[in-house]
Order: sequence, then C-alpha cells, then structure tokens
Amino acid sequence: MAAASRVIKIIPNRTAFLVCDIQERLRDTIANFPHVVSTSVKMVRMAGILQIPVVYTEQHPKVFKSTVPEIQSQIDELSTTLKHGPFAKTKFGMVVPEVENILAEKDIRSVVLFGVESHICVLQTALDLLESGRDVHVLADGVSSSNSQEVNLALERMKQAGAQITTSESLLYQIMGDASGPTFKSFATILKEEKDATTEALKALFGDSGSTVRSAL
Repeated sequence: MAAASRVIKIIPNRTAFLVCDIQERLRDTIANFPHVVSTSVKMVRMAGILQIPVVYTEQHPKVFKSTVPEIQSQIDELSTTLKHGPFAKTKFGMVVPEVENILAEKDIRSVVLFGVESHICVLQTALDLLESGRDVHVLADGVSSSNSQEVNLALERMKQAGAQITTSESLLYQIMGDASGPTFKSFATILKEEKDATTEALKALFGDSGSTVRSAL
C-alpha cells in the first residue's frame, strides 16, 4: 500500500515572502505586469499586518533598474525587522548567499514566492528552495512572463517538482487562520481595499474561466 503524501500547509511563524525581480525596466515587457504589481503590493501590505519577513531581489539592476516604486514604497513602510533587500544578483534564482542567510537565520520553512519571470527566475528559485527542503507556495496571480504562454508551463513544472500553486487571497487566509485574532480587522480592510485589483489580476492572468492555468491548479 502506497504511503499517503504529506499535506503541505503554510507555517505562519516560519514563513517569508520572496519578491522576485519586479523591476522598472521590465514594466513594458512582462505580460500583465500591472496585475503582478498589484498582487505584490497587496502581499507586502499584508506582511506588515501578519508580521511576515519580505525578502526581495533585483536581477542585474544596472540593466533592469530598481524595484518598481509601487512595491518599493510599501516595503519602505515595513519595520526594519521585516524588510530585507534589495539584493542585486546575476544568478537567475533568488537563492543567493544573502537570501539563504536570512532564510536560515529566521528558520524559514514556508516560502511564498511571486514575481517575474515565471519560467526563469521564479522557476529556478522554486527549484532551489525545494531542493533545500523548504515548502514553496507560488502565487499564480502574482507571477508572469514576457510571453504569457510560458506561465502555465512554468506553474506546471513547479507543481511537478513539489511546489504548491495557490492564489494570493487563499494563501493570506491560510496565514490568518482565524477571524478572532486582533489583526483580523486590519486584514479584512486591506482585502476590501484590494478587492477590485485582485479580481482584475485573476481575470487578466487566468481569463474569466481560468482555463489558462487549469492544468497547473
């Protein structure tokens, strides 16, 4: 009899958000870039409420410039204990020594991953993290590529490797866990404020029927 597969759940107090290379020079080349940005802004805002560390990188910033201001301004609002970066890199994956050191120091087990490009930097980051024994939760509404056709294949590849493919709102509710906590009111307020952006991101990235990512989910 085959052994039952392990149920992988988010571990709130051992979680980090990894924001992958959402940079200014990519604004006009990544499909649905505004929606990736809006999902990322929501996640960074929630990081402050949920007390989740945010780690972010920039791929070859001399070429691709800095993290977009919409996201950077929200990161700037976080406490110094929660914000880590930006870490410049030439490696495609995010797991450079500075990032690995933070994950190790904070004993991170659950990594929530979003950014660009889904089939390059995000994929390689997910594979590196999985290889290190960490659980990876990829936000399907928070990733994209220059060629939109790459997104579904990348999500499917990450799922095959053991990553959990989810959405930003589902993941946030898993971290919150209970509506009776003292931060739930602030949590619900942000979700309400971001509701339209969340809806538009899902429509843009998946289509009204969700058919573009059906196999990955």
